Amino acid sequence: MTGGAAPGGEVVLETCRLLLRPWRVAEAVVQRELWTERDPRVPAHRQIDADGRPTVADIEESIRTSQPSSLGLLAVERKVAGDVIGYCGLIDSGRGSKGEPELAFELLRRVWCQGYATEASLAVLDWARSSGYERLWATIWEWNTASRRVLAKVGFTETERREVDAVYGTTLFATRQL
Repeated sequence: MTGGAAPGGEVVLETCRLLLRPWRVAEAVVQRELWTERDPRVPAHRQIDADGRPTVADIEESIRTSQPSSLGLLAVERKVAGDVIGYCGLIDSGRGSKGEPELAFELLRRVWCQGYATEASLAVLDWARSSGYERLWATIWEWNTASRRVLAKVGFTETERREVDAVYGTTLFATRQL
C-alpha cells in the first residue's frame, strides 16, 4: 500500500488493484446506485426517500461543496477497469471514544465477494496507523454477516457494546488497535 495526503490535504491511497481517492462530481451516479442497493433493513435516513432524494444532483452538489479532509469516505476505484465501485474511509461518527474515528465501507453488489472491501480497508488501516491513530471503531448491523466477516479479516474484534433498535435491528461495535 502506498499513499497519504496529497496537495490540498486530500488523502489518496493505492493498493495492487485499487486506488482510494476523493470523489469526483461525475461519480455521483455511483453513490446514488449505492443508495438504491441498500438492504431494506437499513434506517430510513440512509435510504432513498419518498421524494426520490438524494438525487444525483443532490449528491453532485455534496461532492462539489465538500472540503478536503483527512477524514472522509474515499472513492474506491479499480485500477485496471478504471471504474468506481464504492467507498471506504474514516468518519467521525461520534460513537467511538473521542478522537478515534470509525472505519466505514460500502461497495456495489456486483463486486461483492472479490476481496475489494478487505483490500480497501487494509489500505485505510495502514494510512490511519501512519497518521498517528492508535485505535479505530466500526459499527455493523448484527444481520450484516458479510461486513462482519470483512472486519474480522482486517483485525477488528466485536465488543460487548450494542445498540438495539426495534425496527432496524442491533448495531454491534467493533474495535481494532493499530
